[in-house]
Amino acid sequence: MKFLKITLIVLALGLAGCGDSKIRKYDGPPVTSVQVHKADRKMYLLNGSKVLRQYDVGLGFKPTGHKQYEGDGRTPEGVYFIDRQNPRSTYHLSLGISYPNVLDQKMAFLEGKKPGGDIFIHGRGKYNGPNRRDWTAGCIAITDDEVEEVYSMVRLGTPIYILP
Repeated sequence: MKFLKITLIVLALGLAGCGDSKIRKYDGPPVTSVQVHKADRKMYLLNGSKVLRQYDVGLGFKPTGHKQYEGDGRTPEGVYFIDRQNPRSTYHLSLGISYPNVLDQKMAFLEGKKPGGDIFIHGRGKYNGPNRRDWTAGCIAITDDEVEEVYSMVRLGTPIYILP
């Protein structure tokens, strides 16, 4: 009887770990850069000049212009890098963007403000606020399903070009 209970517990624990993982596998051509076109609300994953994937994106709640300081609601513009992954993001999954760079820090300092940080490409996760297009604090938002794909394709160190 005790053996049966232990066997059932082990089996149940094993099955619990077999659920769908949000971390996908990707074995296609490498993503050599990411481009975000803010005005068009588009993000492209590229291999050289070839577009591998394209997504509609949401931006910061005040999307026009370059992010200047913490809390301004803007999404940065410029050249950055994917510098971290967060599989436990509040917004499903997320990829960190290397904002602020040295110039961003200097500009905020000259204004007497903090540049902010924690800019990510992320999903919606448990966010249940207004369903408007531009709702983040400066991040780049896509659907949870899309962020699973992007997370699997984009490697640390990949450049991201965020254009007006």
